[in-house]
Amino acid sequence: MSSLNQPLSEVDPELHGLIRQEYDRVMSTVQLIASENFPSRAVLEASGSPLQHKYAEGFPYLRSKKSDYVREWEKDGRYYEGNMIMDQIERLAIERAQKLFGTEYACVQLFSGAPANECVYYAFMEHGDHAMAMDLANGGHLSHGSPVNFSGKRYNFMPYGVIEKTGIIDYDKLATDAKEHKPKIIVAGATAYPRIVDFPKFREICDSVGALLLVDMSHFAGLVAGKAHPTPVGFADIVTTTTHKTLRGPRGAIILADNERGKDIDRAVFPGIQAGPHLHQIAAKAVCFHLCMQPEFQKYAADVIKNAQLFGDEMMKQGFKLVSDGTDTHLILVDLRGRDYSGNKAAKALIRAGICCNRNMVPGDERPPMQTSGIRLGSPFMTTLGFGDDDFRQVAKWIKRVLDDIKNEEEIAKVKKEVAELCATFPHPEFRL
Repeated sequence: MSSLNQPLSEVDPELHGLIRQEYDRVMSTVQLIASENFPSRAVLEASGSPLQHKYAEGFPYLRSKKSDYVREWEKDGRYYEGNMIMDQIERLAIERAQKLFGTEYACVQLFSGAPANECVYYAFMEHGDHAMAMDLANGGHLSHGSPVNFSGKRYNFMPYGVIEKTGIIDYDKLATDAKEHKPKIIVAGATAYPRIVDFPKFREICDSVGALLLVDMSHFAGLVAGKAHPTPVGFADIVTTTTHKTLRGPRGAIILADNERGKDIDRAVFPGIQAGPHLHQIAAKAVCFHLCMQPEFQKYAADVIKNAQLFGDEMMKQGFKLVSDGTDTHLILVDLRGRDYSGNKAAKALIRAGICCNRNMVPGDERPPMQTSGIRLGSPFMTTLGFGDDDFRQVAKWIKRVLDDIKNEEEIAKVKKEVAELCATFPHPEFRL
């Protein structure tokens, strides 16, 4: 029999076994990494479909040269033949993204979040231009101007941060620095900021200096889609987001804007940064957007926030300090300063106990990024799998038991057994493999 027709378990049992091991690991442990989630079976089926075979450089439309830029859907914008069905799939994903978030323009071809941000910078800045974004140590992202990232090497980013005492963005200093720096773009959005970003305030600051406002809502896009979090649409000039975090979709990203800026974004995406789009992932994004428009997704988004807030309250009851003393979103940031171990050692001890999180810097952190003085905990993944109030309270108690006696491997082993027993009581998502 041709290997084309054989299942993975027969063609490559070694890899098949590793995938099964990872699935079993995830289903027997508590997943608290805020940027991770478990996609639906429908998303997985679309992502693993035969659509991976097709090259489709270009777009399912021609970019009109009219001054009032429009997409000419009836005209072929591809560089390969045989894309009649692919055009329908991508157009469906675009229309669903526009409807879900309420925008004129959506590009669904982005491979991930960093290239999405890169395309925006490429479209609206020249090398060396000034920009502003949240400092990495205060919760920002590498692609928001970190000096070790392409963004920090190509553009002159000035970081802004939070007031260390409160953990809230220092909007007054941001406004003052913006007037001095005169950035072309100000980026709002972060990977470890537990509070709602003040989009009207960012808009006001951008207008005062003539800057474009880019909101990277990768972390909270699902909360926006589920109407549990304010939307940046209407305040931002451009919005980027990944599709695999709180949106529960496939690995990938999209860019949202108005039609006028869309024409520049199109050129930046192709031929500027990317080439052949991944149609299997675009199809999975279309499924994701469809699922996000269902009534049950609104309940899910509300539950994600409720669970994170309850989790944070319980962590404080257990004696932990949280940055900003709580959360408005899906994540909490635990400040471990004053203890005799780093965030890295805390995360390593917790994973041995079956609790998966990540080390994270906290405002004013004196430890380096590979060590840190904090950990980041998120509620999306376990909310997807069915965790509720009592379950998150129990997780907080387990974390206390582990971190209060971090070198006690016997206690860690006991916690791991209890974690596995609780996780086994929840139904495991089905998937075909």
